[in-house]
Amino acid sequence: MEAFLVSTGIVALAEMGDKTQLLSLVLAARFRKPWPIVLGIFVATVVNHGLAGAVGSWVTTVLGPQWLRWILGASFIAMAVWMLIPDKLDDDDTGGASPRLGIFGTTVVAFFLAEMGDKTQIATVMLAAQYQAWAAVVAGTTLGMMLANAPVVWLGDRLTRRVPLRVVHLVSALIFAVLGGLALFAPA
Repeated sequence: MEAFLVSTGIVALAEMGDKTQLLSLVLAARFRKPWPIVLGIFVATVVNHGLAGAVGSWVTTVLGPQWLRWILGASFIAMAVWMLIPDKLDDDDTGGASPRLGIFGTTVVAFFLAEMGDKTQIATVMLAAQYQAWAAVVAGTTLGMMLANAPVVWLGDRLTRRVPLRVVHLVSALIFAVLGGLALFAPA
């Protein structure tokens, strides 16, 4: 249960102001049909985070516990620093998806590609490696992604004007830094 709850919280916070949240806003403004967009986000996230979780679980079989501890600690601290750098949606993040795919298909493709190498994907790898609980981590990170993005699709810019993104980024960075410190300095 801890893996699920921590994964949900970390990804929900990390997603605030992230490029995929901005992509959600762009898709909502462009298509104005929330259900296919939200379902597309869900499918893309399950596939992307499922693969990322599998990589994280695999890493634990290759690296010894001491190496894994140092890599995880350094990765969480790097994520803390990364959280302090705001994301911007690149112009080509939505331009490569073909409208022939429909709203759902366009959302799946755009979201899956936008998540590649993203903070939340990397966090999923690290959390799966740390907790060694693939299903709980993937379920948690997917829920966190949905908690952060579904409201954006429905509420759009009204929500983004009221959320102090800088504060959310600072809190997220603090959480990642604490997790990194715990991984590095907690008794083995």
